[in-house]
Amino acid sequence: MVEANALPADGAQRPGLVTTLAALTLASGIDNLFFSIGITGLLVLATIGIGLVLCAPFTLLPAILGVFEIVYGARLLSERPTLRPNRVIASLEIATLLFANPIGVAVGIIALVIYNDESVKRYFAGAA
Repeated sequence: MVEANALPADGAQRPGLVTTLAALTLASGIDNLFFSIGITGLLVLATIGIGLVLCAPFTLLPAILGVFEIVYGARLLSERPTLRPNRVIASLEIATLLFANPIGVAVGIIALVIYNDESVKRYFAGAA
């Protein structure tokens, strides 16, 4: 049976909040990818193809952010993560409010709150 709390390089146990953060980041990344593909598709259909050139570039933030979220969340779930807290991703998740994506906003706020927890700060300080 695989233990849920893997050990980082210094032997400290991974807090449950880090696993929660990784799962939320992965879920938000997948949501952002599907969201951007859906919005782009709707723009193209609604404008009979013209929206692909004019409006689709505005949906790039959720798509690119989704890829970065998936990579960061997967690396957080790895056996020995050597990451630091990524407040930029959390801030960009909050910026998805511009695209009417409430899930990304909620995950961004929760991520910023988790980053300020003392056990999470100690974990990232020991893993870096």
